[in-house]
Amino acid sequence: MEKLLTPLLVTAVALVRPDDRVLLQKRDFSAVHGGLWEFPGGKVEVGETPEDAAVRELEEELGIGISAEALDPVGFASSSALPSSTDQSRHQRTLVILLYACRLWQGEPQAREAEAVAWYRPETIARLSMPPLDYPLSEALIRHLRADSSGN
Repeated sequence: MEKLLTPLLVTAVALVRPDDRVLLQKRDFSAVHGGLWEFPGGKVEVGETPEDAAVRELEEELGIGISAEALDPVGFASSSALPSSTDQSRHQRTLVILLYACRLWQGEPQAREAEAVAWYRPETIARLSMPPLDYPLSEALIRHLRADSSGN
C-alpha cells in the first residue's frame, strides 16, 4: 500500500513591474523541468513561514531584497501525489505551491541559480514552456492583476 508523506510546501513570487510585466526564470538545464520557465521561489524549510521562505529564496536566486509585508497572496496550485525524491520506496508526496505577487523590491534581479531571467506580459506567460503547476498559477496571477487594475 502506498503511504502519503507530508506535502512539500513551496513558495513562488511574481515580481510585477509598474507596467505589469512579470519576472520569470528559466530553470537550470540539469534540474527537473530543466529549461522551462517558472516563477522564482523554493521550498519552505522547517521553522520558516512561507513568506520567510519567499524572502530567502529571492535573495538566493535573484540577489534582491524583499520584505514579507510586500508579498500579496495570489493563489496556490497542488499536484497529485508524486514519488518522493528522497525515498525511492512506495512513499508518495503532494506538492503545494503558494504564489505571491510583489511590486516592491531592492536591487536588480539576476539569474544566480537559473539559466536566465526575463520580463513577460501576463497574457503571454501561459504560452511559455513551464512546469505543469505554473500554468494554473499564471491564470491566478492574471485574475489578480485584473482585480488590482479595476480597484477590487
